[in-house]
Amino acid sequence: MSFESFRLSVQALAEAGWLPSALSWGFAVNALLAGLIVGPMLGSLGTLVVVRRHAFFAEAVGHAALTGVAIGILAGEPYTAPYGALFGYCLIFAIGLDYLRGRTGLSADTLIGVFLSMSLALGASILLILAGRINVHILENVLFGSILTVNGVDLALLAAVGLVVIALTAVLYNRFMLSSFHPALALVRGLPVRRLDYLFVMLITVVTVASLKIVGAVLVGALLVIPAAAARIVARSLAGFWWLSIGIATFSTLAGILLPMQFDLPVPSGAAIILVAGSCFLICTALRALVPGLKGNVL
Repeated sequence: MSFESFRLSVQALAEAGWLPSALSWGFAVNALLAGLIVGPMLGSLGTLVVVRRHAFFAEAVGHAALTGVAIGILAGEPYTAPYGALFGYCLIFAIGLDYLRGRTGLSADTLIGVFLSMSLALGASILLILAGRINVHILENVLFGSILTVNGVDLALLAAVGLVVIALTAVLYNRFMLSSFHPALALVRGLPVRRLDYLFVMLITVVTVASLKIVGAVLVGALLVIPAAAARIVARSLAGFWWLSIGIATFSTLAGILLPMQFDLPVPSGAAIILVAGSCFLICTALRALVPGLKGNVL
């Protein structure tokens, strides 16, 4: 089924009352497709982010994206899709940070704070230079996400990134998990721990950049962390941890996209997604406290 036929089918079902009426709009179907890609992608990778304790790292990469956008606009890229500078700058930021993490003697949070501060200062300086060339609403879309701007190019990029990330995660998941949970044992078993670290950092970066238009630079790290954290609270097995994280992330993404449109709420899509994910986290926390024998923390 082509995208156009899928869009027409969804719109027809929405007009017939079988789906939320918000899906009768073309941009809403674009957002639905984006959510179906972003949710599983972030939920799957988020389990590794939580186990590896890379939550602050993911947030730093998300915030660094703002500087990447500024560099892209300064270099002449379209302000609606400065993907070259975004991917390039964020990859340099993330790989440089990971490279120095074990070579400076500084704690990870200290080093992240240094890199993030420098990146934000650079981004703010460039944005001041560009003040007369850009619309402030463009920055709002980058920071908090905007389903209204999702187009065919964004969907194609998301689909390509999603396929690569899910394929690599499926093939290397156990290796990633072992190198995260017990690096020494992974080395004894002959796993290339350092190369796995770099690959994982690159995956976080690519996923973060690809998800900006849906979740926003400020909040994309939260969607990597919150569903996985909620799943870890109640999951009883590694497989359950993985599937539950994907389920919570996907549900949060779709609900956060559709609810503001359905009820005409003036809430950015990114903020709505995180609020739904946060509610799921609180529910999982309450279930663990109230249901006897429900204990998670599989790792």
